[in-house]
Amino acid sequence: MERIIFGDNQFFAVNHISDEKSRAQSIKFKDDSAIIKTLDIAIAAGVNTFMCTTHDRIANICEIIRKDPTKYKDFKIYPCMPYAHKYANAVTELGIAGTLKQYVPGNFVGSLLKGGVAYLSKDYISIMELLIDAEMKMFKGINTPVIFLQNVITDLLLGLGMTDFLLGFAKHVREKYNAEPGFITMNLPKLLDTLEKAEFKNPIICTSINKVNFRMSGGKDLYEKTLREGRCRVIAMQVLGGGAIPAGEALEYVSNLPNVESILFGASSRQNIENTVDTIRYHDQKRRTGLTSI
Repeated sequence: MERIIFGDNQFFAVNHISDEKSRAQSIKFKDDSAIIKTLDIAIAAGVNTFMCTTHDRIANICEIIRKDPTKYKDFKIYPCMPYAHKYANAVTELGIAGTLKQYVPGNFVGSLLKGGVAYLSKDYISIMELLIDAEMKMFKGINTPVIFLQNVITDLLLGLGMTDFLLGFAKHVREKYNAEPGFITMNLPKLLDTLEKAEFKNPIICTSINKVNFRMSGGKDLYEKTLREGRCRVIAMQVLGGGAIPAGEALEYVSNLPNVESILFGASSRQNIENTVDTIRYHDQKRRTGLTSI
């Protein structure tokens, strides 16, 4: 995985700092061309991996990328699924049966409506595989070397003790898409322990890592201990702590942690993108030359 990964929160008005900034971002990125322009800025800064949800508008972005294979030949996307808001909105508008008909392919819906709960409990892994396939359709022809399960599902399954679902997701991603499975979580220590007990070694885990314990179940000390042990490949997200930490201080902290393979960030301006990339590279260089202790 690349050291620096670009995220998509800013494109869909997700901002942990203020509603005002969310509204401004919503206006700025109302056209797909604005999203592509920002991705191009990130690519020019040397960031060639885009981690994104399966928001409906991402399908448009994938289509633009497919039409220019030369320009985007080194570009990779890490899909994160499911995009929960999409399904919640669909259930509100279409009902449960209508949502299934819209998003799940094949003859599954008819069988489900006939068999009800009995069918659902009988073949839940197959249902999950169909939903993964439905989400992945928009990425056809795009390089997707890692496919992530969103934290809203990862942590729900973790809390319910449904490890078979996590393993089933990983198996399908590997076999159907020749990709590595990744998991997003707000509880790195518990997820890692659970996966290791199921003989899943060295998983890719994207998790909140910051100085102020923002969305870090178990706390910073336990996270730092887990990182020192080097038992998984970690992508650090929410490194600014929801806006509670100045960018320079936040990036210095996460850049100097051991065994953080990648740092995920989102930004909407050229200046912020370039400053973030330069700051991470600066601290990485200091570590390589031995000027910074870990």
